[in-house]
Amino acid sequence: MGASSSTLTSSENQQTPETPSPPSSATQTQTSGCPVQHGGNQQLGEWKSECPASAATASMGGGCPMKKTDDIDPLNMMPPANQQPSPGQPYPLPTDRVVSSIPKGNSDGEKWVYPSPQMFWNAMVRKGWKWEKDDLKPNDMDHIIRIHNANNERAWDEILRWEALHVKECGNPKLLSFRGKAKEFSPRARIRSWLGYELPFDRHDWIIDRCGKQVRYIIDYYDIGDEESYKQGEFVHLDVRPAFDSPSAILDRMRVAVLRWSMYFSSSKTESGENSPSDKTVKSD
Repeated sequence: MGASSSTLTSSENQQTPETPSPPSSATQTQTSGCPVQHGGNQQLGEWKSECPASAATASMGGGCPMKKTDDIDPLNMMPPANQQPSPGQPYPLPTDRVVSSIPKGNSDGEKWVYPSPQMFWNAMVRKGWKWEKDDLKPNDMDHIIRIHNANNERAWDEILRWEALHVKECGNPKLLSFRGKAKEFSPRARIRSWLGYELPFDRHDWIIDRCGKQVRYIIDYYDIGDEESYKQGEFVHLDVRPAFDSPSAILDRMRVAVLRWSMYFSSSKTESGENSPSDKTVKSD
């Protein structure tokens, strides 16, 4: 996905999603090991969110850099996949790709496909990354790909939680298209920054096909910024929510906000009750 989406495979019959718990305000992505230098090399840091259509992969492709605009896939705004080794590449990289769990819009049973390690490498080289300056081993690319894929699977899971609010309307939403907007901060992200929080290091907009109705979701990617979390394999917070593009989306945001607050206060009361003295009095004989 962060690269080309031209390779597709047949998907199994999709099950109607059950109504899950409310979408989390920020989910964490976990994997084992982290080759990314957090806070140091910004280009390497961008690897954590390379799919779909992140700023790093948006310029990926092969052959002459003066590609015709007709070669750009309008679904992900990217040129065709480049599986050839880059000039001077120090070691070969796998070209096999993993099929995601995310159903592809405008298709019958097909799913989006993640980029290969070689495609990822080419994307970063085209962006201007100098691999000579970083001591990356072949297995590091495997870690990066796992982080990349986990980000997207987790984002899709969050979207399905939102879409469960409309399960009677559509039991099988699909990802129609996506685009990276790393430098276009959402109003929510800007407000958070005014309150003292860091801005997201990346943003993606996903267009969902809700059985014929297009719905836009915003995904903000935040670095956890905690070395202890890094050691445990936790790197990224995802803030996933529908954009304020329609009254339906506004209503969804309000419903989930109320549900979150009610769950929070219910949990607080439960904890308070457990810590308070018992109301029962012991009668003496």
